[in-house]
This record gives sequence, C-alpha cells and structure tokens, in this order.
Amino acid sequence: MGINRQVGVRERVRALRGASGVRALVRGWRSPRLKWPKRIALALAVLLVVPTLTAAVALRVNYAGELKEGTTTRGQDAVWLGHAWVDGRKKDADVDAFAARIRGTGIRDLYVHAGPLEHDGTLPADRYPRARWLIDAVHRKIPGIRVQAWLGDRLASEGPQGMRLPDAGTRAAVVRSTTQILDAGFDGVHFDLEPLISDDRDYLSLLDDLGELTRARKSPLSVAAHQIDPLPALHRVNSAVTGRGKWWSQEFFGEVARRVDQIAVMSYDTWMPLESLYGGYVAQQTSLALEVTPEDTDLLMGLPFFHEDDLGHHESAETVAAAVRGTRLGLGRTDRDRERFGVALYVDFAAKDEDWTAYREGWGEKG
Repeated sequence: MGINRQVGVRERVRALRGASGVRALVRGWRSPRLKWPKRIALALAVLLVVPTLTAAVALRVNYAGELKEGTTTRGQDAVWLGHAWVDGRKKDADVDAFAARIRGTGIRDLYVHAGPLEHDGTLPADRYPRARWLIDAVHRKIPGIRVQAWLGDRLASEGPQGMRLPDAGTRAAVVRSTTQILDAGFDGVHFDLEPLISDDRDYLSLLDDLGELTRARKSPLSVAAHQIDPLPALHRVNSAVTGRGKWWSQEFFGEVARRVDQIAVMSYDTWMPLESLYGGYVAQQTSLALEVTPEDTDLLMGLPFFHEDDLGHHESAETVAAAVRGTRLGLGRTDRDRERFGVALYVDFAAKDEDWTAYREGWGEKG
C-alpha cells in the first residue's frame, strides 16, 4: 500500500513537470522572436505535405473507374529474358516449356540478354555463344515470335564509370556491335542504357545512326524508356536535388519514340507504397506516353514480373494486376483504338506463376 502511494506521488510529479515543460514550449513557440522562423516552417510543411497529399489523392482517383471494352492484348506484347538463354544453360526442353507458357498470350517479341556492351561500345562475340541455337529453336517451335538481342550498359551520367555517349567513337562502336548482332541472326535489337538523363542529345544522335542501320536491314529498333515526368519539370528538380535521372520530360520521350520502332516504358520501381497509388501512376504514365508516341511506333508498358522490397520498389504495391489495370485505364481514356500497343514483362527468371496468371487474366489472350 505504501509502495503504491509512493509510485503515485512520483507519477504526479512527472505529470506536473511534463505539463510545465509543455507550457514552456508553448510560451517559447509564441515568442515574437520566432515569428518568421515559424512562418518559414509552416510554409515548408505546406510545400512538402500538401502537394504529396494532392498527388496521392489524384493517383487514387486515377485508379478508379470502369475498364473499357477492347482494352486487352493486341498481340504486340514482349518479355525480357535472361542471359541463360544464350550462354548454354538452357536446353530444348526449356524452349518447349516456354512455348507452352506463352501459348495463347499476346507475346510477339523476346528481348534476350546478349550483352552487356563494353563501356567502349564493343560487344565480345563470346557473350552469346548459343544465340543461333535459340533463334532457330524459337522460329521452329514458336512461329511468329521475334527474337531481339537485349543490349545495355551503365552510362557514365551519374559517376565516373560507364559508357560515355558524348564520345563519337563509342557511339560508332555501338552501331558496329548492332551490325554484329544482326549478322548473328537476331531479328532485331533492344537497347537498355541507364541511367539516361532527359534531353540527352547524344542518345538521340545514337538512335539516328542506329535507325539508319536497322531500316536498311529491315529489323526493328527497340528501346527501354524511363518514366515520364508525373509533374511538369520534375526531372529537372530531381536531377538538381539528387544528381540522378529518374524521369524524362514528355517532350524527350516523344523525340525518342519518333526515332525507334518500339519503345517499352519501365513502369516499375516507382516508389509507390500502395497498390492503388501504383495502379493510378501506371494509368497516368500510359496516358502521357500515348499522347506523344507516333501511331507507327509500338508502345509497350512494363509489368513487374519480379519481387523485391526496397525504397524504390514495394512488392505489395507494384503488382502485375495493378499494372495491367492501370495500363487498361490509361489506354481506354487516351487512345482506346491504338493498335500498336502492348505490355512488356520484366523479367522471366524472377517471375512467379501468379504473375503469369495475372497477366493472362487481366490483359487477355490473343484472339
């Protein structure tokens, strides 16, 4: 009993001290000397919190609504495949299993990793020793499917290491490597050069040179593309603050799209924490991309066929189902009848059965 009373006294003393501390804090906050610091703090809070909340509400609203009839596969889809398909690890049985996996879907293009390119733009031929076997097997067992060589490298745009596109000799070497790839029998070439800062004129110059080659060879030129600014000029703000390039301007996206036969948006790793926000973001990205992609260029929206949890990618949010729904919403609102449109699945070796099921059920099968 005495112990309980002593504990009660101590608690009341702490409460009184706490109350005094709070009152002192309030008096300090009300001090005239803090007039301008308070206003600045409030302004910063408004600048940070209000746009974030507004954007979140807008994305959630963007994810709502009815799916339009006809916003399903057009038979223009693609899938990124890992290096095991050309280095000897895959066998005939794997091609048979993959053929069964994609039967009835809208997949037309396989982006098979045949690189990476060296930083100087060259490509050692021993990077893809089983390419001819794969190309022949796919053409024989899965008629109508195109096998494109997926080539990429890290660019020296955010650090000292990587490929330097401003170097004309490097760009010329990339063109020679593309000739080498087409000579090896690939149906086309798909480039993924990252991180690529928006408005990079050297990249556009490279695409111009590559386009001359691929048109002469009657082969598709395909690229993986960064996401488009969800807010005007956000890529400039992000680049200034972080020194990194995540988004492209919509104008630059259009310039790239006009130079290629196919452009696949990497619409994943979005930082979105909720499935509804991610789906709304994909719907917005789909609309932004459709607005500036020419009718004669294939536009593909990326689907996350991988499972990671980090700051940029939340597995519970970035689901295939949400990406498909967002893609269909954006397509239905912006250009419902666009024929040269599809989705691209990233990536085969990380995919689960439920990813393939969500793709089939949400995007539909080829008619």
